Amino acid sequence: MEQFELAVIGGGPAGLAAALEAKKSGIGRIILLERERELGGILQQCVHSGFGLHLFKEELTGPEYAERFIESVRQSDIVCKTDTTVLEISGKRTVKAVNAADGFMDIQADALVLATGCRERTREAIGIPGDRPAGIFTAGSAQRYMNLEGYRIGKRVVILGSGDVGLIMARRLTLEGSEVVAVVEAMPAPSGLGRNVIQCLDDFGIPLLLSHTVTSTIGKDRLEGVQLAQVDSRMQPIAGTETLIQCDALLVSVGLIPENELALQAGIAINEDNYGLAVDERMQTDTEGIFACGNAVSIHSLADYVTIQGRLAGRSAASFILDESRRTGLDLGHQDGRHIAR
Repeated sequence: MEQFELAVIGGGPAGLAAALEAKKSGIGRIILLERERELGGILQQCVHSGFGLHLFKEELTGPEYAERFIESVRQSDIVCKTDTTVLEISGKRTVKAVNAADGFMDIQADALVLATGCRERTREAIGIPGDRPAGIFTAGSAQRYMNLEGYRIGKRVVILGSGDVGLIMARRLTLEGSEVVAVVEAMPAPSGLGRNVIQCLDDFGIPLLLSHTVTSTIGKDRLEGVQLAQVDSRMQPIAGTETLIQCDALLVSVGLIPENELALQAGIAINEDNYGLAVDERMQTDTEGIFACGNAVSIHSLADYVTIQGRLAGRSAASFILDESRRTGLDLGHQDGRHIAR
């Protein structure tokens, strides 16, 4: 079993900030575990600008924003394991993980920071009827296909949901030569940032259909169209308002859910209202020595806010480690990865 003072799970903006802040606060052996091939999390596929306005007072793309923190990690002695899947954590601050290079890893840490991010709600989560043809994507998966892997996902596209990722993808698709027929939103007002409505829809003449939803998909092998309908105040489709729109791609942008399966397996409490981890003012969960931050706690509208919360979690985890060390009379010096008693 490998011994570390701090283990950070998740190498997105929250995890990077937490690890760097803990290092700055005097913590020695830190390991950062990330399931993707590169650090940066979702930022690597966000090639649009708008990041860093709060922290850096300048406008950066997602990769540029991430690189500011990745470079600092590279220059430190933080141990980074990418392409690594965490299988299990426990309330005793143990982590079981696996990757191709190291095989199975059993890690014991004095504190953990959970920065596991979030996932998208799918078409199945909102119960859109129809077959399962090619051409239906979550907005984030479409973003990855286009920005990282270079695919064109469709020529005529409908986007369901006016969250920020959906709005940004409407602009991205238009710039890549696709026709965005409409952005469809069940609520009477858009859910994304006002600046994104202006810059991503209004500036490109893309229609925003409020109080509408997709009631079914048409097509078996490849999407051929979607049926839209107006909705009432209870979000129920209004009979007689159905409209068929031909399209070969549907992007679903209907919200994000904190990704906390590891914490749930370990018996760590969550907030039932948003599925995020329940934390105190120090970002500590109900399990002593386990902290959480970023979208694992609640969905944030800006990466800057995720970073700020990650820094708080890193400082709090560092304080916990140092306080525990003083309480037990141990020195934070290390020999062969073990604490040296005073």
